[in-house]
Amino acid sequence: SLSIEVLTRAELEMRKEEILTKMRQGTIFIYPTDTIYGIGCVATNEEAVKKVRDIKQRPSSPLSIWVPNMKWISTNCVITPSAAEWLGKLPGPYTLILPLDTENALAPNVTNKNSIGIRLPAHWFHEFVQELGIPLITTSANITGHQFMTSLENLDSDVEKHVELMIYEGPKEARPSKIVHVDREEVLER
Repeated sequence: SLSIEVLTRAELEMRKEEILTKMRQGTIFIYPTDTIYGIGCVATNEEAVKKVRDIKQRPSSPLSIWVPNMKWISTNCVITPSAAEWLGKLPGPYTLILPLDTENALAPNVTNKNSIGIRLPAHWFHEFVQELGIPLITTSANITGHQFMTSLENLDSDVEKHVELMIYEGPKEARPSKIVHVDREEVLER
């Protein structure tokens, strides 16, 4: 039996304030994006970020974030002309790697580089992240190197037992987002 609480979009809307509070407190949860399901927590909570790393068995490589709005990007990242051009394509299925400008904008264990992968998906869940007002860790809902989750049926039980909450909208068969190193003009298909 699932120990995880599974919510539809409608249920999330009905319990919005309660769930937003849980998220602000560092709850680990799985949620839909415009590509695949993500697992995450608020990117400002060091302990919660460590839990996500432990679940994924991914001790140190940089994690990406789903930003609440464009203002977060302009406040905390260096916007080169090339970056500005890519930001014009958002919302969309991209992870843009941008230089990070603000020391304490994120928990120290989100990235060990002076850059950050940024997502701003074209998806209804973005309204929720906007309301949260805090960036979310966004990484595929699987153990690193294993197949990523496409539906409730194939969620890894080793992931599931550490996650409190899932926002579910049925099977998702898309590919992960494209990673764009804006200043190297590289686009990595995954």
